[in-house]
Amino acid sequence: MTLTTSGNTVVNAEQLYEASRRVIALTVEDLWPGSSAVLGPQCPSASRPTALLLASSGWQLLANDRVLARPTGTRGVEVVPWPSAAAVGLGLLEFLGWGAAARGHVVEGAAFHPTQHEAVTTALLVGDFTPLWEDGKWRERKVQVFPNQFTSLFGVELATGGRAAALLFPRVDSESSPDVVGGAVRALGDDDFMSGATEDRYPDIFELAGGVGGGGLRSAREEVSARLAVLPHRTVRLSHDVPASVAALRKVAEAI
Repeated sequence: MTLTTSGNTVVNAEQLYEASRRVIALTVEDLWPGSSAVLGPQCPSASRPTALLLASSGWQLLANDRVLARPTGTRGVEVVPWPSAAAVGLGLLEFLGWGAAARGHVVEGAAFHPTQHEAVTTALLVGDFTPLWEDGKWRERKVQVFPNQFTSLFGVELATGGRAAALLFPRVDSESSPDVVGGAVRALGDDDFMSGATEDRYPDIFELAGGVGGGGLRSAREEVSARLAVLPHRTVRLSHDVPASVAALRKVAEAI
């Protein structure tokens, strides 16, 4: 699908979707003027499975990739979802018990996010959940799930907002047992916010940002970082053992 604006600008469906997300961010900036920041994981390969593992065990899903955050009160940080399709590997989808629902969705002629590679759709149609890799790259092709599809297909309850209570830093180690890990925990850095090089993936298609980066003002990011720094920080080790990983996540989350 393409959209023509002003008679000479052509925007494809993917650009339109990303632009709509920026409009939402700008709307939040209107509601939270000068105080909002976009916070995202530095290591999505571990943080996204963490969110989905918790969601599969009964927790509400706020976001899979990044959130909009702002200081609230004297010490708090309020977060709301950043609307984004979630990239879920075929193997993880099956391990979570969602494979049959995803296959049924495409068999009935319905679709996931349009950026999903056709090879993934074909695999779903035949019920093959073997991980798919891009040619010559160590990068997996994944199912692209719209946020609302987590509820309609997989029965996951979505959260509309919350308060930050702690920072959880997951890492995947296939050779070790899942558990809470002691020792030093890293602090937040610029790479944890949607700014700089990270922001290059979300161009301002319709030039609506007025010079404000997608990650919000630097002052807002610094204030959010300072408030998050005093919250509990925990590191959790995950593996390919899904039940054990879920148990480790519940252990650390429920202890906070």
